[in-house]
Amino acid sequence: MSPGMFKMWVSIAGMGFMFLAIMTIYLSRYKLKGILRIITAIIAYLLMIVAGITLLIVFLT
Repeated sequence: MSPGMFKMWVSIAGMGFMFLAIMTIYLSRYKLKGILRIITAIIAYLLMIVAGITLLIVFLT
């Protein structure tokens, strides 16, 4: 696989992580209550951090 194709797949994965983060943040803020709300919020922010790191790696390489 060429380096350009690899960067494309990594950036698509980063965008997918961002989409999942947005959906779980929405769920945790408006639909869930209690401990499930806290767990989904933690997962959402971890996904957002991972997405940011993957896209940062793509932009800097």
